[in-house]
Amino acid sequence: MRLVGLSGSLRAASYNSALLRAAQETAPPDVELIAATIHGIPLYDGDLEAEQGLPDAVVALKDLIADSDGLMLFTPEYNNSIPGPFKNAIDWLSRPSSDIARVFGGRPVAVLGASPGPFGTLMSQAAWLPVLRTLGAAPWFGARVMVTRAGDAFDAEGRLIDADTRRRLTAFVAGFADHCRGLSA
Repeated sequence: MRLVGLSGSLRAASYNSALLRAAQETAPPDVELIAATIHGIPLYDGDLEAEQGLPDAVVALKDLIADSDGLMLFTPEYNNSIPGPFKNAIDWLSRPSSDIARVFGGRPVAVLGASPGPFGTLMSQAAWLPVLRTLGAAPWFGARVMVTRAGDAFDAEGRLIDADTRRRLTAFVAGFADHCRGLSA
């Protein structure tokens, strides 16, 4: 089982990147969770696409996702919604539109996130649903992980130290992997 985890934050000390690393640690032994990044993806510009084609970072990420059994979006929440850099990356991944089905079509997608606030990316996770529907992805609704007050869940080095969050994350990753396995059977 090969899953791709994509952190939607550019910040070096991102709670969502830390959550992705913790998910890699807690993944079942038969699950490879590959950490991917939105670093290197420029702002979407149709003129740039027309003149130069897709940036190398976009092509590499598209191929990585297309070759996976499922995609996990580790989403921050900015102003009660999807962070601009993360949405921008997904917009690039949907280009050209003729390639959407290869990258997203029917692909199982799980959304989870961590936030320093009290709502733990609730609004951002909900905002992803129409985007995923438009792309033809298959969102997984088997569980939720919304890490609230993330500053208390991770130590200064970005290690997950909250036992309850680790337990929920472990169950989430295993549940999503089982879901993906069931779809590919």
